[in-house]
Amino acid sequence: MAEHTTGTPTGDTAVVIPAYDEAQRISATVEAARSIAGVDLVVVVDDGSRDETAAAARAAGAVVARHGRNRGKAGAMETGAAVVAAIDEREARGRPRHLLFLDADLEHTAAAAAPLIDSVRSGTAAMTIAVLPPQLRAGGGHGFVVRAARDGIARACGFTATQPLSGQRALTRAAFEAALPLAAGFGVETGLTIDLVRKGFPVEEVEVELHHRVTGTDFAAQRHRARQYAHVARALAERGAAGALPGAIRGRG
Repeated sequence: MAEHTTGTPTGDTAVVIPAYDEAQRISATVEAARSIAGVDLVVVVDDGSRDETAAAARAAGAVVARHGRNRGKAGAMETGAAVVAAIDEREARGRPRHLLFLDADLEHTAAAAAPLIDSVRSGTAAMTIAVLPPQLRAGGGHGFVVRAARDGIARACGFTATQPLSGQRALTRAAFEAALPLAAGFGVETGLTIDLVRKGFPVEEVEVELHHRVTGTDFAAQRHRARQYAHVARALAERGAAGALPGAIRGRG
């Protein structure tokens, strides 16, 4: 259930943060997101966490929606957007809020996401995608998943994404609804890009100083990357772009 006290709208953007077992980081992420100019609502979707993610997010000032079980990133994004829509309707807003999706582990760097909203707010883009600086990592990354997503997106719609798996994105409400239903799980970003470009929505990449927590190379991390790859491959297959080989596609620069 989500909790919200209706007040006078003061901004035009809602931040939606899908979160799973992020009790240690969610407070800082929420507080930073609330500091972004034009943001007057932060919604955290606790996607079946086993820790105190929901309580920490609520204490930091977020509206919290909870899933009784883990539904995956796409499900959390859809829930968060639905909560924002319900609040917009309750407040009888003339225009729906823009949606800024952020990951739960950004902590204080989430405040740097502000530039993602600018092009959406001005109307030059219907969706912006964050391009992050090099991230700290504890070893191997997920480069093979990135290559598969990048090449598949280029094959499907001609758009060359610098960071195709970036979950930090701002969208108009119209763009988000045009992409429904979202691709399942970790294929959501790949599907969003393909679907919106194909439908003629302008998409921009924006460089921002956001930083995730350090990722590892243990079994759990490798299993996560395998699941991520499977979800991306499924999103591509559903859009007729399966089988793209790394380095085989040249999209627009």
